[in-house]
Amino acid sequence: MEITTDTIGPVTVIGLTGQLDSRSAPAAQERILSLLPDSRPVLLDLTGVSYLSSAGLRTMLLVYRRARTVDSFIALVGLSAELRGVMAATGFLRFFIVADCVADGLEIVRAAEPREEAT
Repeated sequence: MEITTDTIGPVTVIGLTGQLDSRSAPAAQERILSLLPDSRPVLLDLTGVSYLSSAGLRTMLLVYRRARTVDSFIALVGLSAELRGVMAATGFLRFFIVADCVADGLEIVRAAEPREEAT
């Protein structure tokens, strides 16, 4: 599992490539959790994830829970039809904001940011 990180404005983008399974999930989980910023949104880019096992689902749940404890939120981007199907069938999609790509995820984040009222 390869994990990359990028910052686009106030958003941290964490990209995953490979299979998120029982072999890779523990190290991926540790790495992702270490990258979660306080009080800032995160896009978890799963475009490069070809397989997600129950261990990978557990990692997603723990990442979601940690993000909540640091007053952040996670948006998933780039879900293949297969990953979307697995996450929908298990009820995991209800925990996340989902967008088709990073650009769409950034638009969702921008729309959710509090706006200062003009005085």
